[in-house]
Amino acid sequence: MRVRRGMSRRWAGGSGCAFATLLAFQPGPAMAFDLSSLDVFGLFTSREKPPEVSAATLPYALSFDVGDASDARALTRTLQDASLLYRLRQDAPPDGETLSRRMAADLNPLVDALWSQGYYNAELQIVVDGVALRVGAEPNAALVRALEGYRNRSAVPIAIRVQPGPVFALRSISVVERGGGLSPAIADPAKISRLKAGDAATAASLRAAQAALVDHLRNQSRPLAKIVELRPVVDHPARSMDVTYVVAPGPVAGFGDITVGETGDIPPAVVRSFIYLEPGDPYSPKKLADTRKSIATIPAVGSVRIREAQALDAAGNLPLSLDVTERPKRLFGFSTRYSTIDGPAVKTYWEHRNLFGGAERLRLEGSTFLAPRIDGTKIQEIGDFERSDIGGRLSFSFLKPALYGSRYDWLLDGTAVRERIGTSRYGGYTARYANVTTAIQRRFSDTFSVSAGIEVERGQTSDQLGQVDYTLVGIPLSVKYDSTDSLLDPTRGIRATASVTPYPTFLGSTIGVVQSKASLSAYYALDEDARYVLAGRVGLGSIAGEGLADIPATRRFYAGGGGSVRGYAYRTLSPLGPDGRLTGGRSLFEGSVEARIKITDTIGVVPFFDAGMAFESAVPNFKERLQMAAGLGLRYYTAIGPIRLDVAAPLNPRKGDKPVAVYISIGQAF
Repeated sequence: MRVRRGMSRRWAGGSGCAFATLLAFQPGPAMAFDLSSLDVFGLFTSREKPPEVSAATLPYALSFDVGDASDARALTRTLQDASLLYRLRQDAPPDGETLSRRMAADLNPLVDALWSQGYYNAELQIVVDGVALRVGAEPNAALVRALEGYRNRSAVPIAIRVQPGPVFALRSISVVERGGGLSPAIADPAKISRLKAGDAATAASLRAAQAALVDHLRNQSRPLAKIVELRPVVDHPARSMDVTYVVAPGPVAGFGDITVGETGDIPPAVVRSFIYLEPGDPYSPKKLADTRKSIATIPAVGSVRIREAQALDAAGNLPLSLDVTERPKRLFGFSTRYSTIDGPAVKTYWEHRNLFGGAERLRLEGSTFLAPRIDGTKIQEIGDFERSDIGGRLSFSFLKPALYGSRYDWLLDGTAVRERIGTSRYGGYTARYANVTTAIQRRFSDTFSVSAGIEVERGQTSDQLGQVDYTLVGIPLSVKYDSTDSLLDPTRGIRATASVTPYPTFLGSTIGVVQSKASLSAYYALDEDARYVLAGRVGLGSIAGEGLADIPATRRFYAGGGGSVRGYAYRTLSPLGPDGRLTGGRSLFEGSVEARIKITDTIGVVPFFDAGMAFESAVPNFKERLQMAAGLGLRYYTAIGPIRLDVAAPLNPRKGDKPVAVYISIGQAF
């Protein structure tokens, strides 16, 4: 008996109800995860083996035959997910009557499973010893006798046999408003729903189209938009389906009052200061997403839930309420990184995310790393290792968000460092210094902020230009703009930062300089799912006011490394002195382009090109040679961000540069 006959009866009573059942079914190919399919080494055999034969029960062995289906494995998974027989296969029934009823209960769910994959003319039967149970039939005595014939003898062999036939295709897609007439709010249903004639008429595609239509209406500031009915019409001779969505667009509305509810130990005023929506602003799902993202930047916040009212207020706006959950107040952890050029590094950190009850964050960090030899010697064996070969960094960072409930934040940072930067071939510098910086940040929106503060640093650096003992007292000013959609894996938007810090001698600086930095990154997704993303970055820097030899080596500019020009050792691209050793520069240029290509949902490749150099002049001199590199990256996408593996090679290497460098970290290169 063909499934379509049963389908005809069900649809005659009301197509909306029948298809609601179809849409409620979750198709298996994308969602199913059956461990039995992984049973390569027999690890899950006990799950598939029927229960032991006994006089008190009727265990059974279930098989699926899907005929000439185009994707037999996927269809089998779909049927398994729908099948009661399959889910209860380890629970043997007591007799043939009970087992026959279980078989009959499987028929309609299996029909829905076939419909969900577009098989509307499929033939379905459940067979035992030649006795078949079909759609619309009731178990009879012959079937019960066939089942009982296996009692205390062996497992009952039950076969679910399907002749799926062709997959039905969509023929037309239309959208009408409740009450009749085409919907003016959806001018091009096929484009918006992403359905087109000839596509397989599967439940998954129809559900996705329904969501796309609602999203389109909500993006028109219609927060109450919904699909009230789906009217499918199946043409069996033509093996096609016509689909009509009935929509209730709802009125255009703005945002109403925003109620801050549960916040735990986080003051509600702090949460509210990170909300940039104003009553009367046009409703926008993107603005809601931006609000969640903004509130989530508070270190103490773990998750944000925004609830929309079911009706508009008297002013025609949509009220909102939100709740936040806290992250664990204390955090302890460590991280490691390694590159074949820069070597290993280990970092340990401790953090408190609500130190004084006002969502204050205090973070303490300590890191150690291998300080490269820059005097021409190498570590050949353990005995060659010296204490100076270990670099270290201790730092603290304190953030007080939303001072007195405002959009001003207070930041206090400090660090103490001992490091040696460079290579044996090109030299470098050694440094010891301590820095304390405090600043006030003003947030104008979730994307734009400015800050100003005071910085004090004392230290000593030494390189081929000599030793510099210095004190710097400056006034750092910075501006930041970030419209990207992700911190670790941006696919759209722009990220820009710029800073200028004067260090005047009248404040106590031993040298009078002005340091400026700027960087700009842009991300463009070529497709809606962001599987193909173009990314570019440009970085600039300048120091004005003193000669190169008077500037501490730590303040001079260098390029190179995993976050700069890959393929070259960290901070080894700069002007060279008369003896061919690094001097650092007073200006900097860096540029990178990447094509981020997702092969699967979890695996991606990234071809990239980097170029950069530091220059002796106070502004980049592009008549001088830039160092360039190219490479290929591999990305493994996880819930917290992509794991990055980059392999880079210098395109115009200097003598002593390694031919290849490998970098491993979490997050994209920029």
